[in-house]
Amino acid sequence: MLTVLLPNYKTPELTKLCLRSLRKNSDFSRLRILAVDNASGDESVRYLRSLPWIELIERDPAEVEKLPPPEMHSTALDLALRQVDTEFVLSLHTDTILLNPGWLDYLMKKIGRSEKVAGVGSWKLERASPWKQAFKQAEDGLRKLFGRGREEFRFLRSHCALYRTELLRKHTRGFGDGECAGSSIHKCLLAAGYELDFLPVGELSRYMVHLNHATLILNPEVCPARRTGTPKAFRMLRRKMDTDLFADILRDDSLDR
Repeated sequence: MLTVLLPNYKTPELTKLCLRSLRKNSDFSRLRILAVDNASGDESVRYLRSLPWIELIERDPAEVEKLPPPEMHSTALDLALRQVDTEFVLSLHTDTILLNPGWLDYLMKKIGRSEKVAGVGSWKLERASPWKQAFKQAEDGLRKLFGRGREEFRFLRSHCALYRTELLRKHTRGFGDGECAGSSIHKCLLAAGYELDFLPVGELSRYMVHLNHATLILNPEVCPARRTGTPKAFRMLRRKMDTDLFADILRDDSLDR
């Protein structure tokens, strides 16, 4: 059995889509869901309160109002992590949408490969076009050639990262230690001699999709320096949200019961 940690902040439609996709594609005898609302004060928290099959933690506005977005997210994960009593724990974003009822078996098979595997997940759950991949490889090559390259540390990102709970508690400082959520966890578990597996994007994409930066696209005022809330980004997100599959899930109110 595992516990899903799900921070929420001002994404009513996405929150509904994420949780209904979980409900539609999961065996809840194997799952516990801990949602943490970061003082949204909107329809998303009202929706969370209405669901009888989740446990909701509501943060005090005074606790989160001065936190930068990354810290708001990571400390929410840690708040939920303190209440986990299952062998495994999965961090998830509200913009990660489940597509296939086999998602849990897939992840459990991967982490069950060996007791030395402390976590599985992905760095980025998105498929880049061949020309974009080629451009990135060429750019990285030129940077290294001219001595400007910097090796990027890759870690299991919190949009989908499954861990062994005991190892998180024994060897790490949790998600909210000043780095991007999951970064120091990855370093600590590697240093302790454990393995962390990056799952192939092509495989993981059969089971879920990550609508990258969706929270910041929908709430651009939270982090204007990121420039994610552009009209173009909003239109691209809207096109994804309007697909038949997602629209059908959003219309199915029975998934809330």
